Amino acid sequence: DSTPRNSRFLYGAMTRTPPAWVEDFFRQEGVPLKVERGNRVFPESDRAADIIDALFHALRRSRVRVIQDRARHILVEDGAVCGVAGEQGEHHCKAVILATGGASYPATGSTGDGYRFAKEAGHTVEKAEPSLVPMETSDAFVPLLQGLSLRNTGLAVLAGEKELYRDCGEMLFTHYGVSGPIVLSASAHVGHRLAAGEPLRMVLDLKPALTEEQLDERILREFSANQNRQFKNAVSGLFPAKLTPVMVDLSGISPEKKVNTVTREERRHFARLIKHLELHPVRLRDFREAIITRGGVSVKEINPATMESRLVSGLYFAGEVLDVDAVTGGFNLQIAWSTAHAAGSSIW
Repeated sequence: DSTPRNSRFLYGAMTRTPPAWVEDFFRQEGVPLKVERGNRVFPESDRAADIIDALFHALRRSRVRVIQDRARHILVEDGAVCGVAGEQGEHHCKAVILATGGASYPATGSTGDGYRFAKEAGHTVEKAEPSLVPMETSDAFVPLLQGLSLRNTGLAVLAGEKELYRDCGEMLFTHYGVSGPIVLSASAHVGHRLAAGEPLRMVLDLKPALTEEQLDERILREFSANQNRQFKNAVSGLFPAKLTPVMVDLSGISPEKKVNTVTREERRHFARLIKHLELHPVRLRDFREAIITRGGVSVKEINPATMESRLVSGLYFAGEVLDVDAVTGGFNLQIAWSTAHAAGSSIW
């Protein structure tokens, strides 16, 4: 489930360069790591810069020559790579690894140039779409919750009654919809359906640790402890302050109603609302907010053992430029490490 697209293509590279290999590499470079829920791996410092510094340190120690130039074209002659044309001239070589990233976060330089290079070399490029990206929703109450972050929230995305995705974790309400780790991961599974205009439902479980019956008992205890208070005040202990008026409004129960007059049916309906709060996603945000790109160079045209092109000798691919993607939590970086190591080892 961590790699919803073309995961079989990655099997060989992942087997030869598994997460343990990558973790050992960074620890040896002085970057301690931590594993969070869902086997998501991050630097203990939570600083991406520590990873970048470690890579540059490894480059310097290995005496890798770094040429700072912007590539314009890959030079190919008689079906084989012979160099790279840059703004400062041509750089001749017998092998090139195309590791330009996708089209996400263009401010970082990831502008989709790799797709053009691949097309010029004769490769098929599957349509690039934003992934691991926040979702916009059509629900009127969502902007009222802007800035509210929820922990340990269950999320399911459905098309009709068919469940497409389920997870539990952190999410964030925004002025346009929802974001946060579980929403970003969901986008990798359902984004193509939203792009095609398919109606989807997002169902939140605000109390995933409780069954509906246990939650009803919890609500009943709140009512018993506040039996002479109004409904809107008696349930305030169940939610963050910003969420309480929204849930009261959605319940259909009068905010001023005394809880000792709330019926059993009303109480149970309220419990079900808490366990099944529906949102309606309508579209993904664009590439400027996407963590990764879905789509890219067709893996059918690449040798999965070496990452070498089946069309052009000496042309290799690594990372997000490929038509592979995964959920959030370091999984896409693992794809980059494994495919790059496979390509580099093949050339070396």
